[in-house]
Amino acid sequence: MHFGFTLGVNRANFIIHPAPHFERFDTLKSVESLPKYGFNLGIISELMLHQYVTLRFIPNLSFAERNLQYSFEGFDTIVRTKTIESTFLNFPLDLKLRSKRVNNFGAYILAGGGYTLDLASKRNTVNSTDPKDQIVKLQRDDFFYELGAGAEFYLEYFKFAIEGKLSIGTKNLLIKDNTIYSNSIDKLNSKVFLISITFEG
Repeated sequence: MHFGFTLGVNRANFIIHPAPHFERFDTLKSVESLPKYGFNLGIISELMLHQYVTLRFIPNLSFAERNLQYSFEGFDTIVRTKTIESTFLNFPLDLKLRSKRVNNFGAYILAGGGYTLDLASKRNTVNSTDPKDQIVKLQRDDFFYELGAGAEFYLEYFKFAIEGKLSIGTKNLLIKDNTIYSNSIDKLNSKVFLISITFEG
């Protein structure tokens, strides 16, 4: 078993499932998710199960931001953007399949899942009656699955790797509170792409 740490840049987004009969919202014409960039930092624990198979646990702290853009039709198109800022505690557990080492280089793929907790969730906030000030409230907890791949470089005192990973949330994060912003969406799932560098002993 060995340890290390990771630093990464994330691109957080939503998968939007519009509400059934979306056309009943007369002035609302579209809802789009606009991804934003954030960063991750975490600690690596890796247990060797086989020469080419390891189990990885990387608890990490993630700062992310996502925008939901609502377009309304009037005399002119009115666009309202709802910004959702999150601070996640992520607990992923992945199975990693490594290639045979060639000189000081190796490659790997991984798959797994985990649990995430949004420390900045506003699920208990009482929403404003003014549509301009209303927020989109999300659940605090989520479960996700993820797939990724990376390349490893073996240096004299440590191992350095570059990794790309896609995570998809399984829970509907949206809290329905009878606003135009929540009623127009049936489900919201998280989608995060992460590029990270790792340093392991």
